[in-house]
Amino acid sequence: MPHTGKRAVKAGKAARDNAYIQRFIEDDDLRDNLRTAFESSKKAYGRMSNGKGPSAALLDDKKVQKELKEAASSLRDAAESFRGAKRKPKRGRLLLLVIVGAGVALVASESMRNKVLDALFGAEEEFEYSSTTTPQAPVEPVEASGSS
Repeated sequence: MPHTGKRAVKAGKAARDNAYIQRFIEDDDLRDNLRTAFESSKKAYGRMSNGKGPSAALLDDKKVQKELKEAASSLRDAAESFRGAKRKPKRGRLLLLVIVGAGVALVASESMRNKVLDALFGAEEEFEYSSTTTPQAPVEPVEASGSS
């Protein structure tokens, strides 16, 4: 049995020196995220193994989708916490700024509008109508012949 005790001590020292394990021990939010991810995954698995088949559960069951989204979100938060990284700013603001800027440019510049329209629908062609039929001869009004 002394051999087992030495391995336990060695494992304890390795755990104490491991930054990830230290972060797991000290960080309440990290533990909560991992716990939430585990519980959400467990609930989703339970709903998926109800006999309908996993594909039907994934596509049709809104609760399974919700649980899987929650599990993924919690795992992402836990991974970021492990790395010590902060969340990157959302790209939504940048996209909104680009869209608003493009809209203003289109409203303000006629040449920009023409370029966009030409790119989307092709260059505008001049169109002249030419008839393939011959025009009818004008009909002269017929005077009424009658008694005078």
